[in-house]
Amino acid sequence: QALETSSKLYAPREWDCTSAFSVVCKSEYSQPMAIAQVLPALLYRPYLQAADVDCTSSTRRSPDQEYPASPSAPPAANIRVYYSIINKLQGAYFNHSISVEVPAGSTLLKVLKAAEEEQPHTFSFKTEQTSWGPMVVSIHGLAANPKDRTYWHFLGDEDALQEGVGTYKPHNMEHIVANFTTY
Repeated sequence: QALETSSKLYAPREWDCTSAFSVVCKSEYSQPMAIAQVLPALLYRPYLQAADVDCTSSTRRSPDQEYPASPSAPPAANIRVYYSIINKLQGAYFNHSISVEVPAGSTLLKVLKAAEEEQPHTFSFKTEQTSWGPMVVSIHGLAANPKDRTYWHFLGDEDALQEGVGTYKPHNMEHIVANFTTY
């Protein structure tokens, strides 16, 4: 939709179904809700008609199917991620940090699970599944509350994360902070 309204910023060209599906499959659109939002705009069709588009079978493959791992490929290298949880808002304040190792390409959710495995009492957390993926609703026994307008805000190297814990992939030596805050 953004491209349609700003045609000066891109060169319009003939529609290529294969290319559109390839862009979606290889991009950060890994959550079903995000794909459901993007595909109708790419296909120039209403959402309910998007399933009727006839593209080659190669365009419907997932990225894993398109690029299978070689049986002799070495395992992915590990990365180190620093993870902190901070509450300076209510109850007993806390500020805990840990350093964990996860395979390169892991999501933030994997980092949270690794921290919980190493120190379950300190880094315990709960998630709720949403249409956009898992959402952290509680850390260290402190739950977000819509009535109090509180939530867990995630930052990566001091910048707000633009993706959820199920899709964001931290980089080596990144410092992830979960800060209990209000909106």
